[in-house]
Amino acid sequence: MSIILATERLILREWKDEDIPAFAAMNQDSKVMEFFPAILTPAESANFIERQRLHFKEHGFCSFAVELKATGEFIGFVGLLIPSFTAHFTPCVEIGWRIASPHWNQGYATEAAKAVLQAAFEKYGLKEVVSFTAEINQPSMRIMEKIGMAHDPLDDFDHPRLAKDHKLSRHVLYRFTPRIKAS
Repeated sequence: MSIILATERLILREWKDEDIPAFAAMNQDSKVMEFFPAILTPAESANFIERQRLHFKEHGFCSFAVELKATGEFIGFVGLLIPSFTAHFTPCVEIGWRIASPHWNQGYATEAAKAVLQAAFEKYGLKEVVSFTAEINQPSMRIMEKIGMAHDPLDDFDHPRLAKDHKLSRHVLYRFTPRIKAS
């Protein structure tokens, strides 16, 4: 197992085959998947992990598996991805997260996202990172704001993979561009 980042309470690492059952269960939790078009089958969850592994090999980053330092328990993912659809803000790198519901409201997503955002600029040399979600997903928008991302309503968009009349179609876009320090 290769550790990518560590925070006070969390380890962000490459995916292991042992993550598949817990990840599949998480993706079948209707609370976790409330702001996604559908819950994922176990095969779809396994395919997601395989795509993350390939993304990591190609780009050096992905949606990293997150585990608790204290117990080693897998609790979800936080990381960076290059979206595979076309929109007014692509190509880009997106920061995203999904945490198992028993671990909500403990600051884990925010803690991991802050570390990933820092790595995006310091380790990976990115110029900007975006994040997006359905405009009804208030919890994710709060995390975006907590990690210092900015929202401009002019950036909001209809997700190209959802029907215009789908309840999740309208998305908000947040951006983070680091300030350049004067020397």
